[in-house]
Amino acid sequence: MAEKSDPNSKLIAENRRARFDYHIESDLEAGIMLLGSEVKSLRKGGSNIAESYASVENGELWLINGYIAPYLQANNWGHEERRRRKLLVSRKELSRLWNATAREGMTIVPLRMYFNERGMVKLKLGIAKGKKLADKRETSAKRDWNRQKARIMKQGHQGN
Repeated sequence: MAEKSDPNSKLIAENRRARFDYHIESDLEAGIMLLGSEVKSLRKGGSNIAESYASVENGELWLINGYIAPYLQANNWGHEERRRRKLLVSRKELSRLWNATAREGMTIVPLRMYFNERGMVKLKLGIAKGKKLADKRETSAKRDWNRQKARIMKQGHQGN
């Protein structure tokens, strides 16, 4: 809850679809290496991590297919919108991620991108297993039921 109350810590992008498409087993925070024009673009709020994923390659962790809008004032020194960006995690975390993806068939999914209290861009990653179509239907039905239950409870309280 500290992220909400701290004025310097703010959400940049959230992958809301991830919890629908995957069972999130665990999560971790990673730093991300960015260019100056990318940080300025993120401060303006132009990014999307919905179709992106992270991958362990050659002993490094990479964010693949993450979109950061071009920063128009950067003219010639701008950045590629969908370039691969290196993610920063400890060696211990990296080996854990490698084991999860290579041996257990898990996927590393970005859940949210935000500025922390020090103004650094951070990425919350989830180690996830893909859901089958039936699991997705179950998630959707559960969400609909909770919404309906809340509506009934609200109507019950208004009647009294």
